[in-house]
Amino acid sequence: MVGYGSGYAYHFLRQVRLGADYGGLGTGVQRTLPALFTLLTAALVLAAARDALWRGPVVVPGPSVGWLLTQPVRRARVLRPWFWLSAGVSVVPGLLCAAAGAVVLRVMDLASLGTALLALLPAALCLPLLAVSAGMAVERRARLARSVRRFTPLVVVVLMLLAGQVVLAGYGHRLAPLERAELWSGPWGWAAQPVVAATGGSAPAWPYALLPLALLTAAALFQGDRDAARVPTAQLRRRAATAQTVSSVMWTVELRAARLALLDATADGGRTYRIRLRVPRSKYLVVVWRDLQALLRAPGRLARALMWTACATAAAALGTQLGGGRRTLCLVVALLLGYVAVGALAEPARLETDDVGRAAWSPFRFRVLMLQHTVVPAVVGALLAALAAVPFAVAGAPWALLLMPVCAVPFAAAAVFAACRGPSRTSLMFTGVSTPVGDPGILLFLAWYAAGPLVSVGGLALALRAALRGVPGAGSVADTASVALLLSGGLLYFAARSADRLVRRPSS
Repeated sequence: MVGYGSGYAYHFLRQVRLGADYGGLGTGVQRTLPALFTLLTAALVLAAARDALWRGPVVVPGPSVGWLLTQPVRRARVLRPWFWLSAGVSVVPGLLCAAAGAVVLRVMDLASLGTALLALLPAALCLPLLAVSAGMAVERRARLARSVRRFTPLVVVVLMLLAGQVVLAGYGHRLAPLERAELWSGPWGWAAQPVVAATGGSAPAWPYALLPLALLTAAALFQGDRDAARVPTAQLRRRAATAQTVSSVMWTVELRAARLALLDATADGGRTYRIRLRVPRSKYLVVVWRDLQALLRAPGRLARALMWTACATAAAALGTQLGGGRRTLCLVVALLLGYVAVGALAEPARLETDDVGRAAWSPFRFRVLMLQHTVVPAVVGALLAALAAVPFAVAGAPWALLLMPVCAVPFAAAAVFAACRGPSRTSLMFTGVSTPVGDPGILLFLAWYAAGPLVSVGGLALALRAALRGVPGAGSVADTASVALLLSGGLLYFAARSADRLVRRPSS
């Protein structure tokens, strides 16, 4: 990869000296720096904390934790090198991101390449190390791990608000008091101040901000070194087993099995919601009743769907302010996020296909059972889309109240079709056909694996792009609804066929 990319990188860096300010984006990037650094730091710490719920900086191989740590050895000599290895590895992507950021700042004529790289260096070194230390604290302390599970939704909301602040700052709507507070309230702002000063912003005391950043990083590493030697052996054994399971199923591209292993490892066994709806009289409503009850007992799924719906709405709103190819790109991103939102509601269908023996309770054939699992995701997804369409309707686009909810139906069908897909067909990766770019098997495998979202998102993108060229009316809404129904029917047909194959597979 280095051999192929180094020539292009060298040519690009030679052209950087031209200093072309692409469309005046430099000013927008400069305005977003305080909020952007806060967003990236919070996301990095959250990712490290969530990773520490099942893996963490100290993951000892199974043989070592099962035999070596049971012997009379010094645990610190065995565990601390793993912490420092994780800390060292975390700095590598930080330095790569600093180099890429320096090139971006130079291309936008915000700073010279050397100045930008030196300004980004404190963030590239300290922020990853702080994230690793935070992960070490979560891995060592069970109470802190429970707090991470409990407050993750709140942190996600904060991240969404910070992302909104970044967008507003990019368009010139800056919140000056909040930005000043962010620059001095923690390591996110301390690391951002050299970059703000290097790009011509207001950060006159940035050298004094580096001192608390360095001291905090050193103190965090010192505490992380102490915590690394105190992780209980039983916890290390569970983490080693989970890491081994995840790595083994990733080699076979069984992403669902990896997700189940992670969910089992990060489950806190805490509060459950014992909500019970009234049992329907008709057997044809039993599946819908079960899916609704499962959704009410696991409100996190509905919260995730709401979060992704908000992200899709933001992408669609951004697309309305752009034109040409960028508008189409925003439309595709919004549809992809909408598919993820509806897919979060289709977990009962995935649970049915994880073990087809669970469907013994159902009075229906397995294919009919799976088709009925599309009702709740489609209806709830349409309600969320209608809620998301209200701002567009208020802004003068009432057609959004019809176009956006219609998209939930093919998304629900695509999610159920993906649930019925079955084990990964890794044999598609090796076709034996030689082309100038290698074996096309990987493309065939990706097309098979992502057939549901590709068909639904691709078909809706084409229909909506045609509808949005002019002023959408009743005809364009009807055309889009027809395309959505055709996509849904086709996906449900193939979902039923896949469900039949799942039932026949154990006896074959």
